[in-house]
Amino acid sequence: MTDGRKRSDALVKGPSRAPARAMLRAVGLTDKDFDQPLVAVVNTWTTVTPCNVHLAKLAEPVREGLRAAGATPIDFNTIVVSDGITMGAEGMRASLISREVIADSIELAVRGHALDAAVIIVGCDKTIPAAAMALARMDIPGLVFYGGTIMPGHCRGHDVSIQDVFEAVGAHAAGSISDRDLDEVERAACPGAGACGGQFTANTMAMALAFLGLAPIGAGDPPAVDPAKLREGERCGRLAAKLAKEGTTARRFVTPASLRNAAMAVVASGGSTNAVLHLAAIAAEAGVPFSIDIFDDLSRTTPVLADLKPGGRFLARDLYAAGGVRLFGQRLAETGALEDAPTVSGKSLFEEFKSAKEEPGQTVIRSAADPVKATGGLRVLYGDVAPEGSVLKTSGHGEGVFKGQARVFDSEEAAFDAVSRRDIKPGEVVVIRYEGPKGGPGMREMLGVTAALAGQGLAGKVALITDGRFSGASHGFVIGHVAPEAAAGGPIGLLKDGDIIVIDAEARRIDADVDWESRRSAFRPKAPNRMGGVFDKYARLVSSASKGAVTLITE
Repeated sequence: MTDGRKRSDALVKGPSRAPARAMLRAVGLTDKDFDQPLVAVVNTWTTVTPCNVHLAKLAEPVREGLRAAGATPIDFNTIVVSDGITMGAEGMRASLISREVIADSIELAVRGHALDAAVIIVGCDKTIPAAAMALARMDIPGLVFYGGTIMPGHCRGHDVSIQDVFEAVGAHAAGSISDRDLDEVERAACPGAGACGGQFTANTMAMALAFLGLAPIGAGDPPAVDPAKLREGERCGRLAAKLAKEGTTARRFVTPASLRNAAMAVVASGGSTNAVLHLAAIAAEAGVPFSIDIFDDLSRTTPVLADLKPGGRFLARDLYAAGGVRLFGQRLAETGALEDAPTVSGKSLFEEFKSAKEEPGQTVIRSAADPVKATGGLRVLYGDVAPEGSVLKTSGHGEGVFKGQARVFDSEEAAFDAVSRRDIKPGEVVVIRYEGPKGGPGMREMLGVTAALAGQGLAGKVALITDGRFSGASHGFVIGHVAPEAAAGGPIGLLKDGDIIVIDAEARRIDADVDWESRRSAFRPKAPNRMGGVFDKYARLVSSASKGAVTLITE
């Protein structure tokens, strides 16, 4: 609004807008409010998950910051589908679909009311990329405020997280722990508000958006229950008002350089494979060219500098105590690989990193001279089985070559049942298909399967490939996002039990000893999983995982 005009003037200015002003006066707005930027405070608050249960409280300091900086807050809410709660169940099909619905609902609320900017308060996994997608799509001023990590639970003298509960399920099925042991871990793992505690998808994406420039550096760092989180909310409100008055819009921050920086943060932190999907989607919404190969390119030269679960020792709370995203960014910048870029705080990325404060003696964030791993945490594999690509996470396991016989399952449930019966043996390659964006529909995460395998001591001793996804808490020799997916006629749909599959992490290939032509001539794809409503709509519209699994209509 550098020329003095606001988007919201179309809503509240002039004689013809008297009916609109009359209704807005009924909710407490005044002439002063109409003269200020109208800023959406979009909240993903819900009582269904600890990731978002505290976000209603965080909205108030955001409003205070907006008002103090001369802007008018306008509140909206949108949906959440909890990954952790729905994991392993039919409801998990709704998770990735909810990303599109959240982005769509933000767009409808903001454009429908001609609002000038937006602060989007997020927690659970899909709310974070959805917020960035909406800002990039609309190209309006705004920022993303992350509600923060959960504190660790404590069980028998150890910190525990939701990852430990999933793995305890596998150990229980293997007979390694008792009913009482499982119950004890369950009751201890989640002590209160906040998103899942490791460098799982929520914390990975919160860090990525900070490096992307759309979230203020440091705002996402304090845990959900830390008093500093309220102060960060007030700062976010002030910053959003400033952006609205300047007219600085989201696409100023979403560029090839900032996307590369964000991808590098994912790689160097041992972050979630879901970031591959989400950064591709944000780039698509912003109209910026982006290839998932960037993650592989960066992994060849970028060390892992953060010793974080699931592959490492520490939780997000520990990262914050050690020095947070600023210190992690400073160490990554010292490698010379990052490119300085603007951020919503008004300071550049490197300016923000200069103010980092390191906790003496911390061992969470390492230097490039003493990394956790010499190379990064993600690799993109192609080959016979994945002509459009697939994603291998190497932060825990996944080095070298894995060769084994295929055990093929047409659903997550079938695979989980086999794991629970202890039918999966070391050296086998578990194939889970028809779980992709179209085939699921909704591209479910396979944490229940990977955690059960880990609980049986099989992490890294078996491989798992799927056209679905993995939770950020998954670890082992796991490959997701295999494209094309089975439901789209991809080669993964042609595999059979007993096929010899070779996964070569160094050569970036995943191949099978199969006569592909003869199999394809006899191939009859599984009938679509018709679920009705939004699920069928999504299956019809969604793109390949290699393109971010977006529902954009392009010419």
